[in-house]
Amino acid sequence: MMMTTLTATVPEFLTPTLKSTTRYFNFHGEVSVSVYQFGRRRFHNPSRVFAVSDINKLVTEFDPNIPLERASTPPSSWYTDPRFYSFELDRVFYGGWQAVGYSDQIKESRDFFTGRIGDVEFVVCRDDNGKIHAFHNVCSHHASILASGNGKKSCFVCPYHGWTYSLSGSLVKATRMTGIENFALSEMGLKPLKVAVWGPFVLLKVTQATSRDGEVETDGLVASEWLGTSVGRLSQGGVASPLSFICRREYTIDCNWKVFCDNYLDGGYHVPYAHKGLMSGLDLETYSTTIFEKVSIQECGGGSKVGEDGFDRLGSQALYAFVYPNFMINRYGPWMDTNLVLPLGPRKCKVVFDYFLDPSLKDDEAFIKRSLEESERVQIEDVVLCESVQRGLESQAYDKGRYALVEKPMHHFHCLLHHNLKL
Repeated sequence: MMMTTLTATVPEFLTPTLKSTTRYFNFHGEVSVSVYQFGRRRFHNPSRVFAVSDINKLVTEFDPNIPLERASTPPSSWYTDPRFYSFELDRVFYGGWQAVGYSDQIKESRDFFTGRIGDVEFVVCRDDNGKIHAFHNVCSHHASILASGNGKKSCFVCPYHGWTYSLSGSLVKATRMTGIENFALSEMGLKPLKVAVWGPFVLLKVTQATSRDGEVETDGLVASEWLGTSVGRLSQGGVASPLSFICRREYTIDCNWKVFCDNYLDGGYHVPYAHKGLMSGLDLETYSTTIFEKVSIQECGGGSKVGEDGFDRLGSQALYAFVYPNFMINRYGPWMDTNLVLPLGPRKCKVVFDYFLDPSLKDDEAFIKRSLEESERVQIEDVVLCESVQRGLESQAYDKGRYALVEKPMHHFHCLLHHNLKL
């Protein structure tokens, strides 16, 4: 029988670790496949080894050491190449804290909600003792997604074969497993994830399993890792103050997730041209930017007085905080809204908007309706912009661009990306 061996010449600078070699048969004969490890991810297809080498070349096309005044933006391939997208899920989204929801979603015992970060399905819940847990939302039996949506549950029952898990993650019932040898319920529970709460936000960290996974982290540790030294400024700006949740809106946009982030981080550059309604409520002459470790904060004063009807959505000061890599906090007047950008593919993302309001106004239906209508107008304008940029990035006419001085937050974002992506 013919032996076919799949091998790959790996560039020395990648220094992968050979983890194992597997042989199997197909209609071509016996095939040997080597598994290499780069960082946290294993690549089973040898062609992926070459892909990593190619991606590294794309990463190095952006130099974070060149100051903004002389720097070029990352190449368009960062926003269009499917291989780059798969690579950055591992390097950017897995390993650090990610905002995934708000604390009112798990306010009471038995509350739960589900979501997805890249290819990681998760569920967050509060058990009968009031403890918060987070797990991979995957049944240990045959990998069915366990729960969907949000609400209340006393336990998680797999819709495929009825395996039942407690809210603390233990397997309590495995149907029709009588007679199966070497099977222990205690070894088949849900795989835990790190979970934390800071202010109104629920955070997850997707990492390799450790003994501490599933435990709720302390506020101080989370603040240090997630927000760094920006935590004081955010608290002063009212981000952690008690607010009432009003509603959630979601937008699916035909653009790479980074396009939406770039749009947010251009220092108000596009506001006079794309958001003329918003422009009337802001004083762009007061626009300022402060850069922290993994956070950038843009601030701007209000530009108009309260209207004759007493309506004022923006207030006297607006704060726009970007928390790397994909979370935005907008605090203005009595409002706070958050934007969570979820990558869905190389040229598609979903942006989840959650709206919070000062409790004194939570029953003012007219004010809420008008405020949300104005916010919706701005979001639709941004959707049009972002989808237009994506089409331009995919054209043959564009490779790299330049920064304006006001785009310091965007340059900071790209430098952080480079730090995570470099091998």
